[in-house]
Amino acid sequence: MRRFIAAFAFVLLALAPARDARAQGQVVVYCSVLQDWCALMAQEFERRTGIRVAMTQKGSGETLAQLRAEAQNPRADVWWGGTGDPHLQAAEANLTAEYRSPKLGELHPWAQAQARQSNHRTVGIYAGVLGFAWNTRELARKGLQAPRCWADAADPRFKDEIQISNPTSSGTAYTAMATLVQVMGEDPAFRFLRALHANVNQYTRSGPAPARAVARGETLVGIMFLHDAVAEAVEGAPVAVAAPCEGTGYEIGSMSIVRGARNMAQARAWYEFALEPEVQMLGARAKSYQTPSHTRAAPPPQAPRLEDTKLIDYDFAKYGATAERTRLIQRWEREVGSQPR
Repeated sequence: MRRFIAAFAFVLLALAPARDARAQGQVVVYCSVLQDWCALMAQEFERRTGIRVAMTQKGSGETLAQLRAEAQNPRADVWWGGTGDPHLQAAEANLTAEYRSPKLGELHPWAQAQARQSNHRTVGIYAGVLGFAWNTRELARKGLQAPRCWADAADPRFKDEIQISNPTSSGTAYTAMATLVQVMGEDPAFRFLRALHANVNQYTRSGPAPARAVARGETLVGIMFLHDAVAEAVEGAPVAVAAPCEGTGYEIGSMSIVRGARNMAQARAWYEFALEPEVQMLGARAKSYQTPSHTRAAPPPQAPRLEDTKLIDYDFAKYGATAERTRLIQRWEREVGSQPR
């Protein structure tokens, strides 16, 4: 009998964590970074809190569209990751909720600025630099020089050799388009985009996809956030990167709580968890090499350094506005995307 009671008690103890986890409820997260990082974050959050995570991974442009479609009946609690411009547009459209973390003062100024600009409906969680990646083996085989400046990407020597994502679905491509407008002026930027169009072999749905294509030798050059290409190089792919010589834009990857979230307490728990310095450093374990927003979170050694890059003074307020984004994308579709190559 004593052995039976002891065994029964052991079973109850073993089941206790599962009961506690169920008692903590769940949080629904729309995740706009690479799948491995999404999964690692969910796993670690569940381990620490006992809160179940239901997660969907999509690009930031697609997630913004989904939040708009679900505005009257929100299904997500948190939108974590992805370029900051769509998060600002979600804030402007009243799709996200105001929340001020006690950790806000511990973040880098660019992350705090993102929060202020959105009336605290989003916050910066990482930063990443826009630029070029190329396959060094294929470049040498074809006897070409790597692109070092924006102007190089429109050179006929790269005919059918470049991939970039589609700005209608990808925050990365929208950031690239907005960057070019700020570097060159709008009309010259669209002349450049039309010239670049002749060199593009594919507009991908997601921002990181060109990095994978470069690594596999499916395209010679990609335009993306450099950390996506660095991840391929770390894995041994023949990939090199550079930021354009004229100056380049950058993303402030962001996090927002969805307005009308059904699991608000759990959403805030995720928010605070995601701002912890040790949690922000999980990105490197998932082979994501952005610069974290917390001042005590050490950037991965492989991460492109913001301080070593010629960054433009990217106007997040203007280009994060819905009207400007819509206008530029419509012009791109009319003057670039609809044209034959």
